[in-house]
Amino acid sequence: MSVETVSGVRPPKGKPKWLRVKLPTGKKYTQLRNLVDKYDLHTICTSGSCPNMGECWGEGTATFMILGNICTRSCGFCGVKTGRPENVDWEEPEKVARSIKIMGIKHAVITSVDRDDLKDMGSIIWSETVKAIRRMNPQTTLETLIPDFQGLGIHLDRIIDVAPEVVSHNMETVKRLTREVRIQAKYERSLGVLRYLKENGAKRTKSGIMLGLGELESEVIETMEDLRKAKVDVITIGQYLQPSKRHLPVKEFILPEQFAKYEELGLNMGFRHVESGALVRSSYKAHKHIH
Repeated sequence: MSVETVSGVRPPKGKPKWLRVKLPTGKKYTQLRNLVDKYDLHTICTSGSCPNMGECWGEGTATFMILGNICTRSCGFCGVKTGRPENVDWEEPEKVARSIKIMGIKHAVITSVDRDDLKDMGSIIWSETVKAIRRMNPQTTLETLIPDFQGLGIHLDRIIDVAPEVVSHNMETVKRLTREVRIQAKYERSLGVLRYLKENGAKRTKSGIMLGLGELESEVIETMEDLRKAKVDVITIGQYLQPSKRHLPVKEFILPEQFAKYEELGLNMGFRHVESGALVRSSYKAHKHIH
């Protein structure tokens, strides 16, 4: 293996021990699990089988996806279906706000599929969802994990105007691999989105990348430096796991000490918060990212 790799291990037949998690337990988790089943609530936590679900729910944090479950893009890492999305459900903002109220969520992360089929890229539903949550759950803090909206300021302004505590947009990978990993996305456009958000009043900005797709250590550091130049406040770094055989394969499993190294580097670069670890996902410990 080249000295310039991320210092991981090549994928064996099974996952390494640091990627194995215990089944979620605890009173708070059980309560939320029962509510989700009883009211047929939809969260990314359950539909994505997130390994951190028990921990996050125990801390009163959950992630909700809006604008349907069919994406107009076909990223090589993502398990969400690609195709022609259904019509926009204009009652969705109220439904999401009601779900948050029923679950008693303290900090909600809202994300969505890409809706390049819509003239507004879905930004109006985004804005209305935040407003509905604010009305129904005034004590709940919010993170909006947004698509790039094709980099158009008119759509990004709608997010800035409703003032979520954190606005997040993921780079997902390093510059060299962007075209392979995020087929319809652009590295510089995503950086531009994050820069625009900060320059135009976003309270706190955040981005995340996955490792294990064949990136070099120097490329990871370059991406982190690019994010700091864009004044991003929070960064998450986690291990990529292949959703199915149709998706991009895992090239290597990154060692825990390498994740620790990136955390130290990130803090030294000036990020206000760094989450770096094999099981870290975009919304992992999200409630801490507002402080």
